[in-house]
Amino acid sequence: MRKLFGTDGIRGVAGQFPLDKKTVYGIGLALAHSLRKQTPEAHVLLGMDTRESGTWIAAALTYGLREGGVATTSAGIIPTPGVAHLTHTCGFAAGIVISASHNPWQDNGIKIFGADGYKLADAVELAIEQEIFDRLSQIQEPDLSAAQMPATDNSMPAAYIEFLRSQVPELRLDGRTIVVDCANGAASAIAPHLLAHFGGNFILTHTTPNGRNINEQCGALHPEVVAKEVLAHNADIGMTFDGDADRAMFADEHGTVVNGDAVLLIAARDLQARGLLAKNMVVATTMSNMGLETALRANAIQMLRAPVGDKYVLEEMHKQGAVLGGEQSGHILFLDRCTTGDGLLTALLVLDILHRSGKSLSALKSDLKVFPQVIVNVRVREKKPLENIPAVAAAIREAEVALHGNGRVVIRYSGTEALARVMIEAESERMMRHHADRIADAIRVELGA
Repeated sequence: MRKLFGTDGIRGVAGQFPLDKKTVYGIGLALAHSLRKQTPEAHVLLGMDTRESGTWIAAALTYGLREGGVATTSAGIIPTPGVAHLTHTCGFAAGIVISASHNPWQDNGIKIFGADGYKLADAVELAIEQEIFDRLSQIQEPDLSAAQMPATDNSMPAAYIEFLRSQVPELRLDGRTIVVDCANGAASAIAPHLLAHFGGNFILTHTTPNGRNINEQCGALHPEVVAKEVLAHNADIGMTFDGDADRAMFADEHGTVVNGDAVLLIAARDLQARGLLAKNMVVATTMSNMGLETALRANAIQMLRAPVGDKYVLEEMHKQGAVLGGEQSGHILFLDRCTTGDGLLTALLVLDILHRSGKSLSALKSDLKVFPQVIVNVRVREKKPLENIPAVAAAIREAEVALHGNGRVVIRYSGTEALARVMIEAESERMMRHHADRIADAIRVELGA
């Protein structure tokens, strides 16, 4: 069982295990040792979001990598998918992103990509994790005054921007007003330069990161914020990203939030119409709404469900030969274009569909009939198997019997936070909320933090 790596790298409170200086230094050493087994002259690309802890974590990590014989170049503040793309296209042995994505500023994380631009396989993460623990008992707290930050290569963000622009060569947005919420995160460093190329009136918000305001009442966790801005500015569309810009949410011209399910539907139909939707298949997750499955079926598109987490969506896409997949939360994967979810790319592709179709965002998703769905997050002190807790298992069984095929019950632990997520979907909103609350209460009693 993995102790450090979750569904999206290593994540925790900055300064506390596993993101204390000693462990981060040990991670650098262990990763260096792993890389040099395959590539003796390994060179790593490093990027980060805007959290104030990013600088010292980068210093400790780089110190460990250099002590292990691995050179490091920094791309500075850059979205996670930018590092994935540049790692693959510029010949780096690995890419590392210091980010906790949508988490609050106090948290941070370390995400690692292989030379192919994909997140590391579970087996590789397990091997690195074991080496980290083997080394921790042998090393001392590093003196970061002796650590040097890697040199920043300013050409890296520019190369990433050029890649994004190349994906929508015909896109022009003249006459459109578009609100863009950068979440005071990594998109703040890229979006203004990227979007200026396409014309249109862009209203950029939350682009002044101070190290502590990333994701704070803004960004993809709070899409209602950009939705209100769309109405205030009478805009055509709103786009909003999370802290490391690997996912995007939207708001249509009426100020209605548009999530990843709707984006999957819009993108799937566009790809199908152009003969580009491999196997007429989309990979979503257990959290995706039943309404998406129904709408795709009406277009003769099959929807498969993977466990929550973009790495699991990716695994299923590779297994099935699919080119489109994603999550309700806005992680969308276009495997014919990139190796990981990319919020800025998703935003450009949605804008391109609007441009080519001449339709509004609300029109493109008008037939998506969303089943009522509720998600209750319960903070937990530990993550015991829920099926082994009698009171919780009984509440889940009761809900499944009551819904009797007219809804879904999905209970899971977050892969990045100490949370249990209770999701219920049903035609009856009263029944849905009743059972969600019962299950959540049972979890609180047994495991509540």
